[in-house]
Amino acid sequence: MSTYIRKEADKVPEPTLRRLPWYLSNIKLMKEKGEQYVSSTQISKEINIDASQIAKDLSYVNISGRTRVGYNIDALIEVLESFLGFTNMHKAFLFGVGSLGGALLRDLGLRHFGLEIVAAFDVNPELVGKDLGGIPIFHSDDFEAKMKEYDVNIGVLTVPINIAQEITNKMVDGGIKAVWNFTPFRIRVPENIVVQNTSLYAHLAVMFNRLNFNEK
Repeated sequence: MSTYIRKEADKVPEPTLRRLPWYLSNIKLMKEKGEQYVSSTQISKEINIDASQIAKDLSYVNISGRTRVGYNIDALIEVLESFLGFTNMHKAFLFGVGSLGGALLRDLGLRHFGLEIVAAFDVNPELVGKDLGGIPIFHSDDFEAKMKEYDVNIGVLTVPINIAQEITNKMVDGGIKAVWNFTPFRIRVPENIVVQNTSLYAHLAVMFNRLNFNEK
């Protein structure tokens, strides 16, 4: 079985961490086409990232390729999935069962990447007590009690912007160690809390700006 080795002092740059899943997805597609080995040059052609950058990014997972042949594709997939944490299941609570929150609850694909949303919280009486996609929805006031029942350390934030900080504070006080923030609000947390901001609106703004620039 392949394993990856990383020194404790090594800190992977965030841009590298963002690119590695792209490599993984494309490598899996190559495997489906029957490829047994893959090189940085081949990956570069598929996703339009410089081959030298890909080689540098893959150096963080400490897997060796063969000269003029490349990496064993099965070993590389296994190493990348382990390195990115996709092979370990991380349980999470979701806060805010609106349109986006509901879509995430229905997204079974998250489990393939190591995230299992085990419960959701809302204040809407039409939602509380029901389940969505097999995931129970509790009242937000029950959060602390449910923290004692579930082994959870991740909170997915999809609440309205006006209560984003309030709910974040509640999560952190209750023991949540990482927040996946889907709101456009830049939440404030203690230094020991991990935050990943994923604002759909911010990405839309970038896309619209680039589109308008190209049209001009």
